[in-house]
Amino acid sequence: MITDYDNCLDDKVDEELLACLNLQNPKSFFLFAGAGSGKTRSLVNVLEQIKDKYGDELKLRRKNVAIITYTNAACDEIIHRLKNDPTFAVSTIHSFAWELIRHYTADIKNWLRNTLNKEIDELEIEESKGRPGTKTSVDRKRKIENKKNRLSTLDRISKFAYNPNGDNIEDNSLSHTEVISISAFFLENKPLFQKILIQKYPILLVDESQDTKKELINALFMVQEKNKNFSLGLFGDTMQRIYTDGKENLGTNLPNDWYKPEKKLNHRCPKRVVTLINKIRSDADGIEQLPRTDKEDGFVRFFIIPSDVDNKIAIENAIKQKMAEITGDDLWINSSDEKAVKTLTLEHHMAAKRMGFDDLFASLYKVERYRIGLLDGSLPGIRFFTQFVLPLIEAKRNGDEFAVSRIVRLNSPMFKRENIKLHEKQTDVIKSANTAVNSLFSLWKNNDNPKLLDILNNIAKSKLFVIPDSLKVIAQRTDKDSVIVDDSSKDIDESIAAWDEALSTTFEKIIKYNDYISDKSMFGTHQGVKGLQFDRVLAILDDDEARGFLFSYEKLFGAKETSDTDKKSMKVGKETSIDRTRRLFYVICSRAMKSLAIVAYTNNVDAVKNTAIDNDWFTKDEILPLDLLAIK
Repeated sequence: MITDYDNCLDDKVDEELLACLNLQNPKSFFLFAGAGSGKTRSLVNVLEQIKDKYGDELKLRRKNVAIITYTNAACDEIIHRLKNDPTFAVSTIHSFAWELIRHYTADIKNWLRNTLNKEIDELEIEESKGRPGTKTSVDRKRKIENKKNRLSTLDRISKFAYNPNGDNIEDNSLSHTEVISISAFFLENKPLFQKILIQKYPILLVDESQDTKKELINALFMVQEKNKNFSLGLFGDTMQRIYTDGKENLGTNLPNDWYKPEKKLNHRCPKRVVTLINKIRSDADGIEQLPRTDKEDGFVRFFIIPSDVDNKIAIENAIKQKMAEITGDDLWINSSDEKAVKTLTLEHHMAAKRMGFDDLFASLYKVERYRIGLLDGSLPGIRFFTQFVLPLIEAKRNGDEFAVSRIVRLNSPMFKRENIKLHEKQTDVIKSANTAVNSLFSLWKNNDNPKLLDILNNIAKSKLFVIPDSLKVIAQRTDKDSVIVDDSSKDIDESIAAWDEALSTTFEKIIKYNDYISDKSMFGTHQGVKGLQFDRVLAILDDDEARGFLFSYEKLFGAKETSDTDKKSMKVGKETSIDRTRRLFYVICSRAMKSLAIVAYTNNVDAVKNTAIDNDWFTKDEILPLDLLAIK
């Protein structure tokens, strides 16, 4: 490791990036930018220099530099820093993909026809193999019917619609998944489409590239390989890949003509935390960061607690008290701001259990293709409740009839132009809408807490809102269907079964879930805090609460045997639950700017302690047992 350096060590990286982004001699690159490395600052600095150097030329040739960000917040931040300069097209991945394909209606129709026909064929094969007359069979036939109905509407569509930040439930709407898949397919299979991309965007930069959808990343790699007059720049850190649909090992096995600049400084974390996160990733890729020379040492403590303790909240409060004593920082305990200490959980199930929506969360998390949407709040079936029902009920409870009217007019199909035309008087539409709203609100009479299924059925009957595709089959069931029982678990549709389970929970769970994903709670997770930083961090590791099979800190710390699945994955070079857990542990620990406390609940205290010391993650003095805490 470098020992003689200053805080300008990484300044040369910006110069290397600018050299790659030469319109006359473009080069592609992967910039390694670890936690707290100032990645966004470098991105903006380079873009400002591109504007000074090539701005007039780009404007004259009607070209832009495209920047794809992972979140709307990151997009807004970069646009703000660039002062809304039209030289740059900054957007999220979904917005970018939609802009690429939106004008190719005929091509989109062909893709949808092929995809829908394939899905119908697969469902019909499943139906031919399954038992007739079961609940699964009835649901499956409705899925087939719904897909055939969509297929029949394609010819009537003159233009497709898509909202990257909303719900796409009209007949001419495309889903988030479809937009990504279509754009990737067009880039890989239509040379003209590739040409259009590079003519419009000779430079394309992707922020948080390790978590960008792998199918689109793969398509962009193909475009770059076939078009050397195009510069593709990827910014990221493979150790901070937290979503399962990101490309594994991005940054390794790059083409020989790619540049690989690397930022070495960590501007965020104190020296002790930088040492810790370097040790955590040493078994992954061995990359090390350097702390700023003007950073303090900081504090790290590791509390190992038996899993069978009674009151974990009391223990965590005692840990905060102990951290206040160790650090001399009373904000660990004496702050009116609940977020003075950021509590981070290794996995969403932990927060779900502590906040009381774990039954809703766990049922949907079992379906792999639902996970990302569940984690970021974009899952259409969930948004149906969080974006339509929840604000409507809150407005009604508050007696805000203006807000009620606004929500219904904006979101209800009753107020679509084609529906209004069917009525002689607009007042008839308003009366129908009021009746539907009052019927829905009656489910909460006497402070009742209705089940999500009752809410869904009420809305399906009144047609107050459009039902998302994922919930249509359930909403279309009749009373007769409800008494049909499946007698074979092999024939059950995984996604419908998950929604059946989720819809059996109450509306209160939606409120708690919404508070969590909206960051209105004291809990944060690796997904929600990546890129953020906090003075004081309390990281909670608890496999019993996590309930996740994708992650296991007990395995990471040697308190649990490696599973057969992990052993098989190791043999063929695939990632394991230990690899995933190490990355999440790295992301959580690397949020701390001053002090970091980690509490590990375990069934094997000695094993966790020995692994922590043997791996040189913590010293003996930094590891504190339960009996040193003053629990109240």
